[in-house]
Amino acid sequence: MVLDDLGTSLRSSLDKLQGKTRLDEDDVEEIVKEIQRSLLSADVDVSLVMELSSSIESRALEEEPPGGTTARDHVLKIVYEEMVALVGDSTELPLENQTILLAGLQGSGKTTSAAKMAWWFSKKGLRPAVIQTDTFRPGAYDQAKQMCERAEVDFYGDPDGDDPVEIAREGLEATADADVHIVDTAGRHALEDDLIAEIEEIEGVVDPDRSLLVLDAAIGQGAKEQAKQFESSIGIEGVVITKLDGTAKGGGALTAVNETGSSIAFLGTGETVQDIERFEPSGFISRLLGMGDLKQLSERVERAMQETQEEDEDWDPEQLLEGNFTLKDMQKQMNAMNRMGPLDQVMDMIPGMGGGMMDQLPDDAMDVTQDRMRSFERIMDSMTDEELENPRVVGQERTERIARGSGTDEETVRQLLEQHAMMERTIDQFQGMGEGDMQRMMKKMGGGSGGLGDMMGGGKGPF
Repeated sequence: MVLDDLGTSLRSSLDKLQGKTRLDEDDVEEIVKEIQRSLLSADVDVSLVMELSSSIESRALEEEPPGGTTARDHVLKIVYEEMVALVGDSTELPLENQTILLAGLQGSGKTTSAAKMAWWFSKKGLRPAVIQTDTFRPGAYDQAKQMCERAEVDFYGDPDGDDPVEIAREGLEATADADVHIVDTAGRHALEDDLIAEIEEIEGVVDPDRSLLVLDAAIGQGAKEQAKQFESSIGIEGVVITKLDGTAKGGGALTAVNETGSSIAFLGTGETVQDIERFEPSGFISRLLGMGDLKQLSERVERAMQETQEEDEDWDPEQLLEGNFTLKDMQKQMNAMNRMGPLDQVMDMIPGMGGGMMDQLPDDAMDVTQDRMRSFERIMDSMTDEELENPRVVGQERTERIARGSGTDEETVRQLLEQHAMMERTIDQFQGMGEGDMQRMMKKMGGGSGGLGDMMGGGKGPF
């Protein structure tokens, strides 16, 4: 999860109010100090921490919680609202023709972000093109070209060129048919006069509709100075925060937007071109506090299902409730889940499943789960069509053969068959149900046999 330590720390602080129905000054003072420590540890600017904690303290003491609301839920609501106000609105990015200029220091993730953003725009129905103008860093052209090929978007660069301004001009002409132009500029190890001069020249040529500053989440307090200098040079309309999957910090980058008076546009959460999401303050803070993010989850599910169906036009997930549930169906479901991104990110988006529940799992739980899913995929790849269509034909002799062919053991093969049988029974129960019956079944699955609890922690399946 993004800013994982901050989320865990905030939730732990709020849990100290568990069971209380009313708050006194000592309770509020203690919880505010805990929140201050959590935010400062995540590199959030001191002045912003004091401003935020002061607002939380005054509201917690002055506002009466609604009837039937626990003290914890009341403070949670206040913390949520104040943190949403702190990170501000999302950068406006209309789905229309536009030119975007990316700026930032070397290593901030500009080149990767350019391809990711292009992929995102392409999924929204626009035709994007990336123009690579970095002639300073060796390998920049090759990296950008490869990333754009993976994203399946247009790309322009000149591996032999040495004038970034001319490359930018030629790139706009060569990709004139594109709807969205994303211009990637060079970086340096530090903000130097020649870097600023180069970016200003490129800006003059491309005349961007908006300039975005790319910041590494691990940069900490150094983000403030960067933001100031880029803002004074070219003007910053939004911030892209990268590498949020690999740091417990990130507070410096999150609050650097205050230095530019801008907002956050995108979050980069992984290495592949799909690992990007539009910044939505309410969903982001909701995930941080363990409250889930259904909007982001539904977008990922819809995209994953669409891509899986494009790969296999004969597969329709709605038919699962109409006929037999085979291992081929299970294989398609797992492929779709893989397309949704890392499992821990997906879990954080499910209300009640991320946050506190994730905190209770072993540190390696998600890694173990992903490893189990990969083992299941190898096993199914080693099966015949007959076995995938009718798993009941798999006896001891076939189990031995499948285990040898997949490089796994017989026990893992049996676990896959058990998992399939459990899912098949659950789907059988869904068939013919009305909406009310379906909702009761979903509640039962949340804590009973065959539910998510069993699949996550019972060692019976991949989840």
